[in-house]
Amino acid sequence: MGLFHGNGGFNMSVMENRTLGRSGIRVSPMGLGCWAIGGPFKLFGLNDGYGQVDDAESVRAIRRAVGLGVTFFDTADAYGTGHSERILGKALDGIRHKVVIATKFGYTFNENAREITGELCSAAYIMKACRASLRRLQTDYIDLYQLHRWSIPTEEIDTMIEALDKLVEEGLIRAYGWSTDWVEGAAVFAEKSNCTAFQQSFNVFWHEKGILDLCEKHDLASINRSPLAMGLLSGKFTPGSRLPADDVRGNPHSWNPFFKDARPNQEYLDKLEAIKEILRSGGRTPVQGALAYIWGKSGRTIPIPGFKTVQQVEENAGAMEFGPLTPGQIEEIDELIRRS
Repeated sequence: MGLFHGNGGFNMSVMENRTLGRSGIRVSPMGLGCWAIGGPFKLFGLNDGYGQVDDAESVRAIRRAVGLGVTFFDTADAYGTGHSERILGKALDGIRHKVVIATKFGYTFNENAREITGELCSAAYIMKACRASLRRLQTDYIDLYQLHRWSIPTEEIDTMIEALDKLVEEGLIRAYGWSTDWVEGAAVFAEKSNCTAFQQSFNVFWHEKGILDLCEKHDLASINRSPLAMGLLSGKFTPGSRLPADDVRGNPHSWNPFFKDARPNQEYLDKLEAIKEILRSGGRTPVQGALAYIWGKSGRTIPIPGFKTVQQVEENAGAMEFGPLTPGQIEEIDELIRRS
């Protein structure tokens, strides 16, 4: 696997590919999350995108990632109300066979107004949403299809499983999973279904251990959203930084602890300061150290940092050159986070 160096050359990764759980699908040790390239959209009245986006740069960044050995891309139909899927499909034209695509379902939306309008998980909706994603992605199949809802009524889980199994039988998806940190619902899903992955929030500050335990128990992959704490772990933010109103981090979403009142949360800036030197070990950047921490936590983890530029992709992919942090470094980070 070729990897980027500062001099523009390539080097073989020190890391091997990882497996998407019991599906057996092999992917690069990290993927890329495609939320940010979806551009602006609203979730129940609040801005939920990462501001304006340059579509041409997004396409260049995705193709650069493939050239650097990244083979896993995670998106959702809700990101930019379809725009992220369209851009990913455009970027992968002619190289679809080289990559693994994951997308998600669970929200209804007005594509023209760029607004999420509701939540839905019926069998008919799942079949319709899957076919719409296939069209936007310009592909005949989706490798990993994931529920994009924190929770659903437990009585709906069986219906969802039946619909997903039907999509597998029809060859429209290869495998399925759920993006959630809800351990109780995830446990039911893992016990009853042929799922292959859970997508969970996972970074140096926090992860739901119960989800990772389920992945270990049932031979599933742990796909890791927010591995950079929505960008805070990049180290580029200061107490005076202010996020624009069209950025998700500049909006009062209750589920985002890392940014408050359109500013980085000082508590987490202090925690980052306490561990920054460990993250930079071996010549890494803080971004690369944050990804290395996740790899060191489990062989099942697959972080999916976001991006909007070629430069961000190159920095993310460069983390594979260094590999995971050592158990001692991880233990030290965990202790410093607890104390700070």
